[in-house]
Amino acid sequence: MNNPIIRTEKLSKIYDSGFRTVALQDVDLQIPKGSLSCIMGPSGHGKSTLLHLIGGLDRPTSGKVFLDDMELTSVDGNRLAEIRSRKIGFVFQFFNLLPVLTALENVQVAMMLAGIGKKEQEERATELLNLVGLEDKLQSKPNQLSGGQRQRVAIARALANDPEILLMDEPSGNLDSRSEEELLEQIAKVNGQGKTVVIVTHSETVAAMAKETFCIRDGELAVD
Repeated sequence: MNNPIIRTEKLSKIYDSGFRTVALQDVDLQIPKGSLSCIMGPSGHGKSTLLHLIGGLDRPTSGKVFLDDMELTSVDGNRLAEIRSRKIGFVFQFFNLLPVLTALENVQVAMMLAGIGKKEQEERATELLNLVGLEDKLQSKPNQLSGGQRQRVAIARALANDPEILLMDEPSGNLDSRSEEELLEQIAKVNGQGKTVVIVTHSETVAAMAKETFCIRDGELAVD
């Protein structure tokens, strides 16, 4: 596999709060730069745990995560947060939009946290919402949008700081078939711009567009 942008070595995550649960065990994974990859498997078998670990949202019990040959598991919390804000965008199943803000403002929030000026925030947020086909919804609040439209706002927000990698956790899980189709068009567009996209999904429709598919069962990795 050429030019992996994400790589793991013997990645394991064990939860022990009186009862020991092995969420992941010795996962060796390589995701090529610019690829569209899916992680599949039964519920509760470690898919989301793996996504959170490779995105630096959680720390492994043992093993290593590399991003462009930088070992994420060796950097401190402040440095890790900086890397995440610059290099990784996240999209989650439940959108996580702020209900009191418009679509434009929800996208701007990500740039505000990165210290970008207000004028540039507005210009960039408008450009991204145009990219995902929501140019007529800039001033709409989440409760005025369909599920598919809210997920497209979430994608625009994830792209706000121009990350190299987009990590998506069950992005179509709450969408009907038409909204899922709209979402797939946006994912293909983003991937076509050279972004590396990694999707945790149960959807065979989503997985069908992937160039690489990884399957997690009982916390262990098998390539389909």
